[in-house]
Amino acid sequence: MNNIIDLFDSTLRDGSQGEGISFSVEDKVKIVLALDTLGVKYIEAGNPGSNPKDLEFFQRTRDLKLKHAKLVSFGSTRRKNIAASEDANLASLIASKTEITSIFGKSWDFHVTDIIKTSLGENLQMIEDSVRFVCDSGSEVFYDAEHFFDGYLANPSYAMETLKAALRGGATTLVLCDTRGGTLSETVGSITREVGELLPNIPLGIHTHDDIGCAVASSIAAVQAGAVQVQGTLLGFGERCGNACLFSVAGILSAKMGYDCLNGQSLEQLTGISRKVAEISNVRIPHTAPFIGVSAFAHKGGMHIDGVGKSPSSFEHIDPTSVGNERRLLMSEVAGRALMLKRIHKVAPELDKDNPLTISLMEELKKLEAEGYQFEGAESSFDLVIRRHLKLYRPFFTLVHYQTIGSSPYLDPLSDASHAAVVKVKVKGESAITAAEGEGPVNALDQALRKVLEQFYPTLKSVHLTDYKVRVLDTAGATASKVRVLIDSTDGESTWSTIGVSKDIIEASWLALSDSIEYKLIADGIVPSDDSN
Repeated sequence: MNNIIDLFDSTLRDGSQGEGISFSVEDKVKIVLALDTLGVKYIEAGNPGSNPKDLEFFQRTRDLKLKHAKLVSFGSTRRKNIAASEDANLASLIASKTEITSIFGKSWDFHVTDIIKTSLGENLQMIEDSVRFVCDSGSEVFYDAEHFFDGYLANPSYAMETLKAALRGGATTLVLCDTRGGTLSETVGSITREVGELLPNIPLGIHTHDDIGCAVASSIAAVQAGAVQVQGTLLGFGERCGNACLFSVAGILSAKMGYDCLNGQSLEQLTGISRKVAEISNVRIPHTAPFIGVSAFAHKGGMHIDGVGKSPSSFEHIDPTSVGNERRLLMSEVAGRALMLKRIHKVAPELDKDNPLTISLMEELKKLEAEGYQFEGAESSFDLVIRRHLKLYRPFFTLVHYQTIGSSPYLDPLSDASHAAVVKVKVKGESAITAAEGEGPVNALDQALRKVLEQFYPTLKSVHLTDYKVRVLDTAGATASKVRVLIDSTDGESTWSTIGVSKDIIEASWLALSDSIEYKLIADGIVPSDDSN
């Protein structure tokens, strides 16, 4: 059995078609470099003739030195009733000078007759002519058989003829596409196997969409049926419900099935690279994302925590470090003293479970959770609670005062900012004050806080919020209710969560924001000076 599966990432093309996704040329270059570092073999870079941005990107990357990946240009077969040499799209593919070109064509007879409105024979000629024209230019061609599974179910003989037309033109790999994303995984597997039997020794690829939530499962089924290339997007975003998540595909193929799908590179980079691409793409990875999510190896129940403490395999299917993630034992009143001790040992390893400080910290945890704090999603704040309780904490700054100002309509109609904030702090015996605008009072407060502190702690320039959540804790209090604010922060490499609780949503936000800053500075190993206050 061939133990190598090639990953083909389409984040820059199919991924960019996802709602809310927009890449600059610089974003695309950064993503290419990240995917290359991960060990992805093929990166579909887009259609060089579709827009000026893609044209500039191909020009920028022409001399880019990649260690593992090969860039692939993408385009359709020629238009009907013209020669391939007269088709502008094919000309732009050749002009991109990529070593590999991906050409897609129609495999479903319905699409041929009713959508592009041509004859079945002309469609076959379009496929063969286009593939041959690009091959003759010196580029290898992967043929993407669009709507293949729907086409095969409707008219299997014609669907197979489209593949044979691509082979006659010189295509080296045939990619079977579940373009509508509605084919069941079992059907994808069985059809892939049938195609492999009808076209032996021809490399097959699989391209699935996630419209029924089966994109990853269908990709794995295709591999089990003989496919040697899996297409998708690293984070799964793309047209409609998205594409197959390559982080899941890579995790399953490598960690669970023994395939090499990252050019021999370490799977330990999977989480870090995925989070980097998410940062560039301005998307949030779901906490529960398999393999790479912050909750993928998180344990809360006392029995689960006890189990992984004795043997991690009792509740974890793989070692989280094998994919670059980490185990998290969630702090809560149901977690038990053993977990409390693990968190304490990060700060004070000399304490044991019977130490009065350990016992008092457990009581402090229960007291704070009764007030509305929930540290299972904000362990960073709890680390600060431990430091403060053990008197091992020295603040990096002291708040003198803050003020938020809002108006509607805003004074500057050309600005997105709706609020302003003024923050005055004392750092290293020196007072500093600054103001900032933001889209809402919390955003303005965040901008002002980091702006005033960056002059003392330059590493804060890389920090920004990635998520902000508010929950009303006692709805009976109406507008006087207590609220819990949970924020996620990142510096582009690490992420952390902090929490604040108050009857004032701005104060709760301030508590979470200031904890986020303090945690970052501690993590960076910065020591506050004795005159910080």
